[in-house]
Amino acid sequence: MHIDAVRRFNRFYTRRIGVLRADLLGSPYRLTEARLLYELAQGGQATASALGRDLGLDLGYLSRLLQGLKRRGLLRARRAAHDGRQSLLSLTAKGREAFSVLDSRSRDAMAAMLKPLGEHDRKRLVEAMRTVQGLLTDEKMHSAVQLREHRPGDLGWVVHRHGALYAEEYGWDERFEALVAEIVARFVKHFDPALERCWIAEIDGERVGAVLVVKQSESTAKLRLLIVEPRARGRGLGRRLVEECIAFARAKGYRKLVLWTQSNLAAARAVSGG
Repeated sequence: MHIDAVRRFNRFYTRRIGVLRADLLGSPYRLTEARLLYELAQGGQATASALGRDLGLDLGYLSRLLQGLKRRGLLRARRAAHDGRQSLLSLTAKGREAFSVLDSRSRDAMAAMLKPLGEHDRKRLVEAMRTVQGLLTDEKMHSAVQLREHRPGDLGWVVHRHGALYAEEYGWDERFEALVAEIVARFVKHFDPALERCWIAEIDGERVGAVLVVKQSESTAKLRLLIVEPRARGRGLGRRLVEECIAFARAKGYRKLVLWTQSNLAAARAVSGG
């Protein structure tokens, strides 16, 4: 079922953005040729082996493509100073012009595709694309994590992600989601911005974590609803969120910061203890 769904999406999207056409964006170039122009326009210069590695192309096939672009006067090659066996490829003036036309047409095509969508649906589309990219990338997310205070919509996300993740990872049912919703509702109704705080962690504009500090008494604050998305784990985000809570509690004059957690949430206990 999953395999068929992914294949169906691939067929839809490649057709939707027109990459199957021989005349990509009304140009004389195929998709792979246009991608080579893009890579060289961004990087300035590169060796054939580097291009093949980055694009996952067979070197024999890549060599034929590069020779074709050279014959059309789009590429030039010069001997690499660091290794005489390799050539550094770069775009000629004609190549840069060809890329500029392709880039402009690509932006216009994307603008036309997005035009019927409202701002909310555009954000949903971009977030879905980020999710696909993140899930299908083997490497850890490398972009910097940004922490910010909560905005409308964030606390609903906190409730949703607690319900979904704890059901998946611990088998808890919707009663836990209801408990989280009650905690969030109390936080909103009695929120004191001078003594309480919610942090939302983002990577490239996508929410990947959250935590709350709430007032329990004049001397004690409580750390609540710490959550880190699975794809953002392993990079110290949980510890960073806890450290933000500790620093905030100290700055506000609390003498104690407590964390309520269940016995099976070992990861949360380990984060709070270090």
